[in-house]
Amino acid sequence: MSQNRPKTPAMLSRELFMEKIPGVLSGIRVPDLPYPAGKVSDDAVSDWRPLLSSCWSEQRDERVIQLVRSVSLSWSVRQINAAYVADRIMDTFAQTSGLHPELVRRIARLRFFFAWRMSDEGASAFSEDILLWLDGLQEFRGWSASGGRSARVLLDQLDSLVISVSACFETGSREPLEAFCRDWQADSEKRTQQVSRLRQRLLETEQGAARQRRAEQTARALVGRALEGRQLPKPIITFIFDHWMRLLKQVVWAGEVGGENWRHGGKLLEWLVWIGDPALSDKDRNRLYHVGEQIGDRILDVWNRVVGEPLPAKALDDIQVIMMARLRGETPELTDALPKQSGFSWDTAWLSFKVPDQNSLDELEGQWFVEGEGTREQRRYFFALLPDTAEILWTNGSGVKLGLQPWTEFEEARSRGDLRPLPALTPFGLVMTEAVSALSGVLERQKTLREKAVREARTRAAELKREKEASEAKRRAEELERLAEIDRIRREEHEKRLAEELAEQERLEQEQLRAGQQLADGIKLGGWIVLDESDANGDPVRLKLAVRINASNKLVFVDRLGLNRREFQGDELVRAIVAGSVRVLGSSAEFDETLSRVVGRIRVGRN
Repeated sequence: MSQNRPKTPAMLSRELFMEKIPGVLSGIRVPDLPYPAGKVSDDAVSDWRPLLSSCWSEQRDERVIQLVRSVSLSWSVRQINAAYVADRIMDTFAQTSGLHPELVRRIARLRFFFAWRMSDEGASAFSEDILLWLDGLQEFRGWSASGGRSARVLLDQLDSLVISVSACFETGSREPLEAFCRDWQADSEKRTQQVSRLRQRLLETEQGAARQRRAEQTARALVGRALEGRQLPKPIITFIFDHWMRLLKQVVWAGEVGGENWRHGGKLLEWLVWIGDPALSDKDRNRLYHVGEQIGDRILDVWNRVVGEPLPAKALDDIQVIMMARLRGETPELTDALPKQSGFSWDTAWLSFKVPDQNSLDELEGQWFVEGEGTREQRRYFFALLPDTAEILWTNGSGVKLGLQPWTEFEEARSRGDLRPLPALTPFGLVMTEAVSALSGVLERQKTLREKAVREARTRAAELKREKEASEAKRRAEELERLAEIDRIRREEHEKRLAEELAEQERLEQEQLRAGQQLADGIKLGGWIVLDESDANGDPVRLKLAVRINASNKLVFVDRLGLNRREFQGDELVRAIVAGSVRVLGSSAEFDETLSRVVGRIRVGRN
């Protein structure tokens, strides 16, 4: 049963899976999946085992991702990725395994179990026992939903699988499933030994039956061709069917079709028909005498060579009577050699039978073929071509006969597309590792993109920082320039104001000097001034102008006694008047008023 044994996946693929699955579960991000918005604490993550267990018990065919989308619960990133990976593996297995759709549909429901176990223990969910069992399912590549006993046996075993996986959900362990897988593998070894014996026994039985069928059909074809449309004496018809067909079958059984005994047997059959049919033999009386003399001896000779035992006594007696009557020119009573109600059937194609080319057979024997589509498809195993009949012996791959099909019908069914070769099967382990390897490649690309995004973000952040610092420096520089400009404007305004005040002060001083000069010039001889000094009695010192010397611009003042007390230069007197240390009597009120106006304008200008 070598064609039924699974190909064990390479250890490298198994190691690759074990290495890659943890990173895929934790790191991959698939668009449009319901990942949590932020990091979810362990306490906030929902327990999905009861939900998955319910789906398994109900044998639902939906995907795990559809299930988690349908409920409003908090899922972790690991749960979402475990659901996606389980769906991805089982979907790929359903498409590429090559098993019957009904069988693979049941196996694909294990997605609920694998999603749960991967989220808890990662790659350890796929233990060696489970993988060996899943890979061993290729043994059933020929299984079809035929409703037969062998088909029901497998379905019963899969019903036991439902119980085992449900126990895993209840106990929180994968041990019940692993025990189921070990028992399955043990049964598989027993089946392998039984199937080998069944196949050998079936082949021997069918080869013997085909040889017998070839002998029967070939003899029928030769006799039917010879007797078709003929009317012969009853004894000749009886001899042909009772004795001569036996001889012809024996020749074919011995494999001597086309040999000497076959030629003699066919020729003697034609002689018997020729002798018995007056419409044939009356045309050549000389040949009738010649054949009549030899036919008895010839029949006995061929009979003894082929059958190996004497012809039953009196078997030729009636033939001899017919011969004597024919030699006398009598016409015996005739009857239809093959009456319609006899039910005798034959096919002359057996007389030109050919075995198909061996090269064509080498490519087809041991191959699986499929008829029908979807769940209605039927699978059959090209167990052998029976060379004696050119019929294909179809089995279920386990030594159970499904039927026989002539080679010509097989070729026609293939040309119409009704019968097609079963595509190559893919072991579960290979499906699993290829799916995870593909996801691992996606993860690596995502990591590269993430690292690139981080680098770009950092670069952009540095650029933004530099731009911000440059902008801040520019803002500070502009602020400094603005403050400097404001300070400059303030200084200019201050300097301008000071200059204006100084100019105003100078103008006022000039006005005061002019006003003082007018007062000084307005002092007449005998005019009085008051100094801010006090005399011995504490009274203000009063002086009157005694002399004005225009040449030297000197004024001489004396007290009321006429004593020479003080001399002033004209400019000195003006400054003293302006300073208020000298007050001119008589005009002092006007001067004080003028001086007040000047001082007031100075104060207003400063503010």
